[in-house]
Amino acid sequence: MTTSFPDRQWGSRTGILGRAADRLAASGFGSRLIRTLTPLDRKLLERTDAKYTVLGPIGAPVILLTTTGRKSGQPRTQPLLYVHDGDTLYVIGSNFGQAHHPAWTGNLLAEPRATVAIAGERIRVRATPVTEEAVKESVFARFVEITGAYAAYRDRTTRDLRIFALTRD
Repeated sequence: MTTSFPDRQWGSRTGILGRAADRLAASGFGSRLIRTLTPLDRKLLERTDAKYTVLGPIGAPVILLTTTGRKSGQPRTQPLLYVHDGDTLYVIGSNFGQAHHPAWTGNLLAEPRATVAIAGERIRVRATPVTEEAVKESVFARFVEITGAYAAYRDRTTRDLRIFALTRD
């Protein structure tokens, strides 16, 4: 039996702050603002092993994913929202609806072993691309439940959003 991933969220996605953040994140301005705040959030997440995040008050489930750069071979760390499914975490390469895939997705395709920081723990994982359309749609719907911004991100781009299942390595 595989061990479940810890799950620690605070704040509320359905509260007034969470609902406002959801609408903001779906906008072009909101996407740019979040990208601007990402370095600050990364520092807070790194210092706390993803126990605390700037997005915590709005109930956003955030992990730190560290991949190996496919060109540099160096560790590359990215804060990401995730869907928790017991012994599997799902992450999606939305890149805020931009035309290109985020670099971390290419890193995982080249080297599927990575590390996640979640709820104060660092855990080695293996990433598997989710390719079955029915599963992708089901997981995507769960991301939209977290924030409707994902629907806007998918509408902004013609590329297929990469989804990965992360399991303990």
